[in-house]
Amino acid sequence: MIRSRRSSFCFRRCLAALVAFISLVSAPCFAQTMFLTVARTPYDQQMAPVWPFLNPDIPIKSEVTSLPSLNDWMRRLRAMPYRYSKTWKTPDELNSDRMGDCKGKAVALYARLLLNGAHNVRLVIGKHRTSDFRTHAWVEWETLQGTLLLDPTLNWTPTKTECQDESTYIPLYAYENGRKYRALDSALIARQYLLSDQVASREVDPPAERANRRY
Repeated sequence: MIRSRRSSFCFRRCLAALVAFISLVSAPCFAQTMFLTVARTPYDQQMAPVWPFLNPDIPIKSEVTSLPSLNDWMRRLRAMPYRYSKTWKTPDELNSDRMGDCKGKAVALYARLLLNGAHNVRLVIGKHRTSDFRTHAWVEWETLQGTLLLDPTLNWTPTKTECQDESTYIPLYAYENGRKYRALDSALIARQYLLSDQVASREVDPPAERANRRY
């Protein structure tokens, strides 16, 4: 009986370790945020027009995206006039209209990075500030130098996620290579039900923003 109890105890320990390992595998760590792989998100239906650009069938390139090129793409998108859109614009629609909101600019930058051989790139939906009602979209790119936060709607150049204040750029969902993730912060996820179901940082271009915009 003693041997049987020990065997049962060892089995339970091994089973617990296996469950913990599986949980870690299915919950990758993006910078300081833990994510859980999910089958769907609240934004799937409205994101249908841009899904082919988030999961493109393109050959893997060996080129390295240079920082000057990345800065140039961000400046061009940042200088593009802001115009809220209820629907998600494809990169072609954004370039044709020459204006767009955070989700259109983020998708365009995401697609450009993939086309130029970048890996470990994800589109993120979250809150720019904890006090915001409307959600925001940006791009994060894991590099050897750290995770870059790329927000072509509000920023002219890349920044690092580790340099952000805890009250800014709070992820809720992430999309990478056809996979979908949800932030593991249960309190934050609970608060997301108070958010608008539309993704955009703001609906109008503030006067100060128009006066300071660079073309």
